Amino acid sequence: MQTQQTPSGAQAGGAQALGVQSASATPVILFLGTSLTAGYGLEPDQAYPALVQRKIDSLSLRWRAVNAGLSGETSAGALRRLDWLLQGPIRIVVVETGANDGLRGLDLDSTRANLEAILAKVRGYDTTITIVLAGMEVPPNLGPRYAAQFRGLFRDLARRRALLLIPFLLQGVGGIDSLNQADGIHPTPRGQEIVADNVWRVVRLLVRGTGGQGDRGTGAER
Repeated sequence: MQTQQTPSGAQAGGAQALGVQSASATPVILFLGTSLTAGYGLEPDQAYPALVQRKIDSLSLRWRAVNAGLSGETSAGALRRLDWLLQGPIRIVVVETGANDGLRGLDLDSTRANLEAILAKVRGYDTTITIVLAGMEVPPNLGPRYAAQFRGLFRDLARRRALLLIPFLLQGVGGIDSLNQADGIHPTPRGQEIVADNVWRVVRLLVRGTGGQGDRGTGAER
């Protein structure tokens, strides 16, 4: 998650793409996230939102994936810039935030409140937008109680708000040296491919016209 606050090229270009207001414009998947979404240390086309776009294109589906990841951002920062991002024909919002809160050991009640406020802002913009919540986990050095509460925060929120849930964004990547950069936190290109697969298992249910019939609050597929 890093403390760098400069938007990636993918995020800058993607945010400009949101300025299209026509109702007939290509529907957008907005990826609101941290450096994990921005693709810290990698080229923009190696970040998982770009890889999801490739999967969409391979099926000749008409969707645009917009990378709004920002390195070092907490859930409070994501909330602050969301108004600027909510424009254009957004149909899906993937919320990947809170990881930096956890790494800094921030109060989880504040993180929960920020996530609730993010959901409210998205709903306020358009009640028909589908929200996908990316579950996160923190290293065990923060203590088992904090780690369990952090993990449970995302699952509880997805259950109570009937959101589609990616149980753990970094499933199959987190803690595996060969799939992470030297900092042990940010995925390599191969790691990002696995992350993209984790996201695609849920998002594909939406973009392929099934109406998102995954189990709400579990991320499971039918």
